[in-house]
Amino acid sequence: MYDAHVDYGLKHRGILTQIVTDAAMKPFGKTYIPGSYVKYIESGGSRVVPIRLTLTIAEYETIFRSVNGLLLIGGAVDLQTSDFARVARIFYGLALTANDAGDYFPIWGTCMGMQLLTVMVSGKNLLTKTTAENVALPLNLTEEARSSRMFGGFPNELMKALSMEALTGNFHHYGVTVKNFQENEDLQNFFTILSTNIADNGAHFVSTIEGKRYPFYGVQWHPEVNRFQWNPKYNFPHSTHAVQISSLLAEFFINEGRKSLHSFDTPEEEASSLIYNYTPIFGGNFTGYEQIYFF
Repeated sequence: MYDAHVDYGLKHRGILTQIVTDAAMKPFGKTYIPGSYVKYIESGGSRVVPIRLTLTIAEYETIFRSVNGLLLIGGAVDLQTSDFARVARIFYGLALTANDAGDYFPIWGTCMGMQLLTVMVSGKNLLTKTTAENVALPLNLTEEARSSRMFGGFPNELMKALSMEALTGNFHHYGVTVKNFQENEDLQNFFTILSTNIADNGAHFVSTIEGKRYPFYGVQWHPEVNRFQWNPKYNFPHSTHAVQISSLLAEFFINEGRKSLHSFDTPEEEASSLIYNYTPIFGGNFTGYEQIYFF
């Protein structure tokens, strides 16, 4: 049995599998994880444990005790009634309890994952139309960004570039407006807004958030595409600064998870849980993803 207090360097991040809704993807499986998220986590120095949506609560509790953080990826499902939302709520509850007890456990939400975090915190779906589809944008950083955990270690040059250059890939139709965020007491108390953006329809939406008390983070944009997605039909930022942003954020999230002492009970249990047990397929000829894992 592993000693939970020894850092073997084998930290793991769980990625919740996403429900397949695209007709072109349905022949391959019911749930999936784009390879770009897997590479993003690996690039920060961690390994990936895919989390299926059909397990028991006891099995989810075992996974929670074995991984060192959770990534909620983008997609398109109901944020209150879907299996994705149901399983996310289980891990969210476990993470709240763990962190309250001094058991550090970070959660990161990208795009729909961030939207789901706001639903779980507020208990309401506050999303409205904030279309920023296939567009790269600079961030309107708030005063709190510079002192935040997420951006606090960024070089000044990169923070300046983040606010002036189109370094963040956006692929969403809905989001939380600054107005809706500020009028919701639960969100105000739980998260700090680190950046905002303007949607195609002029809506002022929240684009980056950080938990005040808990190590929970959300971005309405996609840092993983800067290094790991290449389809020329999409505005994936690939500049030097864009790559640096992606790299630093991956390292930040993995470093947050290094504060967690969770571990697998045995090497055999660990080996059987890793993403390496699955083979990704090439999806670049029918999706925007280069590689996709199906489950």
